[in-house]
Amino acid sequence: MYLRLRQIALVARALEPAERLLTSALGTEVCYRDPGVAKYGLHNALWALGGTFLEVVAPTQDGTAAGRYLDRRKGDGGYMAILDCDDLDARRMHLTSRNVRLVEDLKVGDETLVAEALHLHPRDTGGCLLSIDRHGPDTDLMGSYRWAGADWRGKARRDVSINGVTMQCDDAAETAARWGDLLSRSPQTTPDGGFEFALDNARLRFTPLADDRGEGLTEVGLACADSAAVLASARAAKAKTDADGFEACGVRFLVRS
Repeated sequence: MYLRLRQIALVARALEPAERLLTSALGTEVCYRDPGVAKYGLHNALWALGGTFLEVVAPTQDGTAAGRYLDRRKGDGGYMAILDCDDLDARRMHLTSRNVRLVEDLKVGDETLVAEALHLHPRDTGGCLLSIDRHGPDTDLMGSYRWAGADWRGKARRDVSINGVTMQCDDAAETAARWGDLLSRSPQTTPDGGFEFALDNARLRFTPLADDRGEGLTEVGLACADSAAVLASARAAKAKTDADGFEACGVRFLVRS
């Protein structure tokens, strides 16, 4: 059974400046804009990085959940982690046994191109919003992914992929243990006082609060064939950079070869 990180969603007050910076820094074009997010009062941009995806959503109207999240976290930032598994029925049963509330339990398409998703209630997870999905019929990382439209493979940058995410938490130990239990993983302590565990293609990290913005997704890890080139693109895009990363849309991107 596999459990993989497939997508990270960020939220911004305004889509266009975040999209412009990330398109330049990542050196690849937007692969898809999902009309389905309009029902939530949002518009979006999605980039394909190998078989993983980065999304930015922004409100198009007042009174959205994303807008309230922006207010609560005092600006742009990380919003959601989407995982991908091969047996969503088993995951659903496990979550139900843990009394986790499902905000959404959906299935679209058919077995020729199916997408199923369980959106977990954030009060039952902590850290950030969490969705567990299943996609098919082809199940490798460059296989089916309905949320990215039909043509994403031709627009994917294949030498960069997302390989980690960090969340700052009110109680890092408790949140790591909760996610570990929900995902059947065992967190380990890290030298900086945080906790982490591995998925098949990425690591999830949980750290104590480092600022006054409260719980949320704070860092995205990028595995790059040429990290120096990615950092050079980020500098050219006028992103704030350091020796091994850059900032965009309220999060830090850790860039490693």
